[in-house]
Amino acid sequence: MDRRTALLRFAGLALIGLTDISSLVAKPLNATGRRKNSFHQFKLGELDLMVVSDGRIVMKPVQPNFAPGVNSRLVEQELERNFAPTDHIELGINILVIKSKDRTILLDSGCGANFGELSGGLIKNLQKADINPDDVTDVMITHAHPDHIGGLIGTDNQLLFPKAKVYLSRIEHDFWLSEKPDFSKSKLTDQRLIKFVIDVAKKNINALGEKLHLFEDGDTLLDCITMQLAPGHTPGHCVAKIFSNRESLYHIADLVHSAVLVVAHPEWGFEGDSNFNQAVQTRRKVMNELAESRSLIFSYHLPWPGLGHVRKKGNAFEWVQQIAMVPD
Repeated sequence: MDRRTALLRFAGLALIGLTDISSLVAKPLNATGRRKNSFHQFKLGELDLMVVSDGRIVMKPVQPNFAPGVNSRLVEQELERNFAPTDHIELGINILVIKSKDRTILLDSGCGANFGELSGGLIKNLQKADINPDDVTDVMITHAHPDHIGGLIGTDNQLLFPKAKVYLSRIEHDFWLSEKPDFSKSKLTDQRLIKFVIDVAKKNINALGEKLHLFEDGDTLLDCITMQLAPGHTPGHCVAKIFSNRESLYHIADLVHSAVLVVAHPEWGFEGDSNFNQAVQTRRKVMNELAESRSLIFSYHLPWPGLGHVRKKGNAFEWVQQIAMVPD
């Protein structure tokens, strides 16, 4: 296994603790830079919601990042059938922003400086939407992987959203700050990546001090968000139900990373899940509930702007994208 392959083994975790990893991150074909406007606005009841891009991640090779242990020809055929490249998968990094009368809330913080040139654009893109770092009052962390928590602090270890309270599941907090977080039920075995993921989580959590607020499964926060435990990807991984005036939206975080491979084949899974089998069970359960309720969904990694629905298709599911022709 060459060096680049070893590093690109974790969507959102395809990172390594080096001073400059930009040369190690796979580049997309025909890369021309970020969109001029990388945000999309919509309403949910009385809330003003916005999707802001932090950039994107390129996973290469497809396996074993996705569908570890599955016959490679089956995976290739599924990608070909969906007109998708067979040598890489691109993941969006979609940040949901909630604006109410007196609060500006982020759900996750993006990659920060932990990736390469294709990510880490959250603050710049927030500013394009007239949101400055000091305007952010709260940050909800769905789980403490580097592409979700890594944007909380800068390279100087200073808080990038200095006035914001940060909310994290107590289960997630305790897992990452334990002496040796347990990856024995994961398909990920690269010890360098595991160490890096742990180090980034510890570094960001420990930097928060009194800004950190821990929540329990089912807690309702800030009068518009209920955090629901959806374990497997990490022990404290959460889905967020955002609600206002009888309207709701489910932020599914890293329940799925690929519509083609994981929504359509929940059992194929993702190598970086800390408990692979539990993640499969959770994925099926939550997607079944969302399909039956016909709920509007926001996904952190599915194509821009990450909004859509899931519907049942045989024994699996299908992603139905809500189209946004161009960013606002």
